[in-house]
Amino acid sequence: MSLLRFKALEAAMSRPTVKVTPPSTKISDFYGSNVFDKNKMKEFLSKEAYQSVMSSIELGIPVDRTMAEQIAAGLKSWSMGKGVTHYTHWFQPLTGTTAEKHDSFFEPTSDGKAIEKFSGDALVQQEPDASSFPNGGIRSTFEARGYTAWDPSSPAFIMSSGSGLTLCIPTVFVSYTGEALDFKAPLLKALNSLDKAATAVCQYFDKAVTKVNASLGIEQEYFVVDEDLFFARPDLVATGRTLFGHESARNQQLEDHYFGSIPERVYAFMLDFETEALKLGIPLKTRHNEVAPGQFECAPIYEEINLAIDHNQLLMDLMDKVARRHKLKVLLHEKPFAGVNGSGKHNNWSLITNTGKNLLAPGKTPKNNLMFLTFFVNTVKAVYNHADLLRSSIASVNNDHRLGANEAPPAIISIFLGEQLNEVLDEIESSHVVNRKKKDLSGALGLNIPKIPQILLDNTDRNRTSPFAFTGNKFEFRAVGSSANSAAPMTVLNAIVAEQLTIFKQDVDKLVKKGEKKDVAIMKIIRQYIKESKNIRFEGNGYSDEWAQEAAVRGLSNIKTTPKALDVLTAEKTVELYEKQHIFSERELHARHEIFLENYTKKIQIEARIMGDLVTSQIIPAALNYQTKLIENVRGLKDLGMNGALSQSQLEIITEISERVSTIKKAVYEMIEERKKANILTDAREMAIAYDEKVKSYFETIRYHVDKLELIIDDAQWPLPKFRELLFIK
Repeated sequence: MSLLRFKALEAAMSRPTVKVTPPSTKISDFYGSNVFDKNKMKEFLSKEAYQSVMSSIELGIPVDRTMAEQIAAGLKSWSMGKGVTHYTHWFQPLTGTTAEKHDSFFEPTSDGKAIEKFSGDALVQQEPDASSFPNGGIRSTFEARGYTAWDPSSPAFIMSSGSGLTLCIPTVFVSYTGEALDFKAPLLKALNSLDKAATAVCQYFDKAVTKVNASLGIEQEYFVVDEDLFFARPDLVATGRTLFGHESARNQQLEDHYFGSIPERVYAFMLDFETEALKLGIPLKTRHNEVAPGQFECAPIYEEINLAIDHNQLLMDLMDKVARRHKLKVLLHEKPFAGVNGSGKHNNWSLITNTGKNLLAPGKTPKNNLMFLTFFVNTVKAVYNHADLLRSSIASVNNDHRLGANEAPPAIISIFLGEQLNEVLDEIESSHVVNRKKKDLSGALGLNIPKIPQILLDNTDRNRTSPFAFTGNKFEFRAVGSSANSAAPMTVLNAIVAEQLTIFKQDVDKLVKKGEKKDVAIMKIIRQYIKESKNIRFEGNGYSDEWAQEAAVRGLSNIKTTPKALDVLTAEKTVELYEKQHIFSERELHARHEIFLENYTKKIQIEARIMGDLVTSQIIPAALNYQTKLIENVRGLKDLGMNGALSQSQLEIITEISERVSTIKKAVYEMIEERKKANILTDAREMAIAYDEKVKSYFETIRYHVDKLELIIDDAQWPLPKFRELLFIK
């Protein structure tokens, strides 16, 4: 056994559990204690400054610069009272992670002393280097200026980092020429478009509705492994996934990990990070074991979508930091281990009015709830019209491994509605009541078990193979990957629904102008949309070959890899959609297309280089060392006159090792040659496709033979921690 693997296993096996005492007070006593929320604003701001912030949040009115000075003073006073010395603009560049540059409140004075200062200008904007973040050619290296600008709708918070505390101010990030260089700015624009379009449609039904917010609940899946074992796997460190590794004899096939007892070390970690998250106002509600061993999930209560996404980005960072205290490592890669479930980030999306109504709640009689049907059918139509754009929003190297395998939905975008709602839409389409199956639709399930109360039924079952499913009073976008920034798919979803609602209102108004009654006009357009979008609705098994064939007949795309899924970003239809809603310009879309292609290429490139390095420096030497031992053993047997079956079986192993090593060496050499060819290509799309179709095509061959060697070579000589060691937390 390699020294590194031996020490990692020894440390993991002897690791004492970090005892974490749950907070002695109720969660409600410390929830949001590190957030500059409304209550703290009332305490630290003047009435005028508080009203200015609230007008910005609720009405979209920009905060006046004079008010910004007062708000900055209040923020400084509150945060310094909690021990904060630095502040940062916290933003979400197109790297896929968050970014921050810390500045001190400290400022020297002319008399050689110092004061603590935080101005309104420092609150409102800062200037990070725009050329050093992905920008798709929008900024040259010598054109470095870019701006972060305060987002008042997401409250400032205090983040602990090591022994220091930092005031974090959520911001957007834009170039000197105004283009969005982040995920937040386009999301805010899409939400604004959705609010206007949805509010206008709500006016058909309820004049009291003056604002519509999108809400989001994000279920976050992740794996946890021992930190020492993690660092003994160079592939995990560099890529987030295991490039090699034979399946453990026992993984998830017994289905005993799902909702099982949480391992003690992981439970201690969960208590710790949940406490920190709750202090930051992240409303975590649920924790449980997921399907694969070593896999877990946490989920918050629904929030306004911009805040929910900020909280999820913050949560991922927080989980990583807290895990280190427990000598654990959180893996957010969508497919860190082959052969077991990957991890997703299920996005549960709905629409809520300022009057408190959920526009996607069917009520007791969905057929008679015209307001619900309007928003429900328009969402279905929007996804049908822009399925490829929605698919592009969840495209990544990581998610390509996950989609369509081990309970993850396929790359074909379809919508699951459930039997009852499908029947409702069929009735509306055909204008007559269909024959329902004889069953109890009263909303309760009788179990006929004494002492067990009735189970209240939802209006739909669940379909784990559906990428976009209606689940009672919301749509669940299950295809989003676990490491993704949800702002990308949510920008698309909110934008396409906003566009569809705008078209719907135009279509209805045309009929009304022709003398049609409003409700009749609404129902006619709904019926038309139901017919036009019917092909996107699918209730069956999304994994089946039959569905792939049927989807092709229906005209639904099945784009399995990222480079081709991204093509839609620059399509004329996409450009028109975004420009009409003032979300992206054509230049911004082309820039993002290039950024995402380059990101894909670089990640495959890193995986290929790590794979080649591991094979050359660790796998092949281990195989040859073991082969040498076998050869010496065979010679010894011959010297003793034992030339029979025993030495023959060892000769077969020696031969197999030679053949597999030769195959691996040849494949690695050819992979490197394909990499060289790809690297000289100048077009980002051509390079990404070359890496996908030429370079990555060698990965499975190399992995297959390395994994076979893992089964042959003496366990004591295998250099990398194995799946059975990584997946089961000790």
